[in-house]
Amino acid sequence: MILVTGATGFLGSELCRQLFLSGKNSIRCTKRSTSVVPKILLPFQKQIVWVEADLLEIDALNEALEGITEVYHCAALVSFDPSLKKKLIKNNVEGTANLVNLCVEKGIRLLHVSSIAAVGEGKPGELINEKHHLEESPKDNAYAMSKYESEMEVWRGMAEGLNAAIVNPSLIIGKNAGKEGTGQIFETVRKGLKFYTSGSCGLVDVEDVAKTMILLMESKISNERFIINAENWNYKTLFDEIADHFNLKPPSLKAKPWMLGLAWRASALGTFFTGKKIGVDKVTAQSASRIQDYDNCKVKEALGFEFKPVKQSIAEICAVLKSN
Repeated sequence: MILVTGATGFLGSELCRQLFLSGKNSIRCTKRSTSVVPKILLPFQKQIVWVEADLLEIDALNEALEGITEVYHCAALVSFDPSLKKKLIKNNVEGTANLVNLCVEKGIRLLHVSSIAAVGEGKPGELINEKHHLEESPKDNAYAMSKYESEMEVWRGMAEGLNAAIVNPSLIIGKNAGKEGTGQIFETVRKGLKFYTSGSCGLVDVEDVAKTMILLMESKISNERFIINAENWNYKTLFDEIADHFNLKPPSLKAKPWMLGLAWRASALGTFFTGKKIGVDKVTAQSASRIQDYDNCKVKEALGFEFKPVKQSIAEICAVLKSN
């Protein structure tokens, strides 16, 4: 039987959908009492065994793993708010450690969803691959720190005999994201974005992330990590492509690093005085000007996998947003 953590999230729900469509009917999914079941899983409600199990609660997690042979670990707290550092570490790292310990004890195979944030940066002109690692703790990026340390817990488990593989997805996009997560990028452009930045990023459709996860789980591959990235795009090209689908004028003003520096500092000041999250944060502002291009050769060669073109994904996302 299969267990999926984080099944109500963007990636977890797409993973479950694909598992059901492939004929996997014995699926148990964890959720919190406050979690809302995504629309794409409503057709499979009768087939899903929902269990309320917080990864920080050992007894509930242990019970959820009874009879399980495979675990897809998608659950994670996502935030770039530095004030949530302790919560990010506790939820993501401690929760993963608990799951790893029980999987080692019970002989369960684990597919862990890490993040591109846990992969180190490359030299100028160099594609970042699986051999890159964070060389020092990213103090300004609590989320990256939490995902890196969570991944280290999985590597620790593998040293203790855990049968596992790790995926490091780049920015995950998809038509079911709505206006949340990476969907905010599309909505921001739709509202009339005037500025663009000089950086670049990796992009991948959520459907492809789920597909590679299933292929890896069903393979004999273990003790390996894989960057899951379809294509590398600079932000200017990305914003232009999105604007074109909305029949809007693309952003024409370049936001230079010093301007972004002023922006996040002003946002931080506003947040301090109002108590509400305002504007751009430091991590997002700094990454917007970085060239971050990723190598996807390893996963393509290991699985014989071909990714959906990012242009196709963008078209699908914009069509859904326009229809809504």
